[in-house]
Amino acid sequence: MNRISVVIPAWNEQDSLLSLYQEISDVAERCDLDVEVIFIDDGSTDGTWPLLQELSARDSRVRGIRFRRNFGKAAALSAGVEAANAEIVITMDADLQDDPAEIPRLLDALESGGLDVVSGWKKDRKDPLDKRLPSKVFNAMVSWMSGVRLHDHNCGLKCYRREVFDEIDLYGERHRFIPILAASRGFSVGELVVHHRPRQHGHSKYNWRRLPKGFLDLMTISFLTGFRNRPQHMIGSVGLASFLVGALGLAWMAIYWVLRMGWFPDWTPLHQRPVVLYSLGALLLGAQLLCMGFLAELMIANSVRRSNEKPFSVKDKTGFGGHADRSDGGAGDADQVESV
Repeated sequence: MNRISVVIPAWNEQDSLLSLYQEISDVAERCDLDVEVIFIDDGSTDGTWPLLQELSARDSRVRGIRFRRNFGKAAALSAGVEAANAEIVITMDADLQDDPAEIPRLLDALESGGLDVVSGWKKDRKDPLDKRLPSKVFNAMVSWMSGVRLHDHNCGLKCYRREVFDEIDLYGERHRFIPILAASRGFSVGELVVHHRPRQHGHSKYNWRRLPKGFLDLMTISFLTGFRNRPQHMIGSVGLASFLVGALGLAWMAIYWVLRMGWFPDWTPLHQRPVVLYSLGALLLGAQLLCMGFLAELMIANSVRRSNEKPFSVKDKTGFGGHADRSDGGAGDADQVESV
């Protein structure tokens, strides 16, 4: 029997949870999977938590974590993975758009493809245009900047080996970039076409307004994955280029001054030429950036141990009696796997 942990963040999704739980239970019985289902109530204001308490009392496989307020999806996933006992973790959204019937295929893709992360690809997406368009722009931008070529970075349905989460930190909006963070650590990442369903309850929380935040997060992730342990390579490169441009500009002005002073008494004084000011500015900016790079390198070289502060605060738990050890996960049936 295969053991997996299914981690599901939920924010005001009381209308979907019972159906989702039943679908996961049916898949587990049909495919002989030993499943633990961990719901994270991310500060819901509806009846999500009482329903989770009811489900955990009814089924020992169901566990719930309740946040004091809304901390975001990354924090919810972090709390859920931390509580997971299995060596294979499935993440999915609670809005019923992710199909639990895809779980066996994700497991088989993970095992047969020798992958560490399998990301779902909602190829035939059942969402309105105002949600699909910003998502396409975001996915294209992420693939281009990160080099991790996935069609759907935003898909909540993913399968991981547990050790992936042992090496990356989740906070802010970093849940969108787990495959990128995993790939930067040397884990193998692939994707699988999955079935996507129309939303039945509630409303989507993704729109055009989140694109600027996503772009800023992407810039941060690109810097961390590319230059986390060598910031001088990025900051210093820009600083060195600026310094050289300024130095060359001042050198040219010095040559101009020497050549022109004796020949043209009425030549324009150097302090009145804009190129002198631009060169000085570039020189000073380059020197400052180089110093910033050295300081960043010094901070990394002398950094202390990582803080134990968590990016969330748990108010309550349910269904956690008797859970302690992790056990191995397993496999099912797959096709259309693409390694990245």
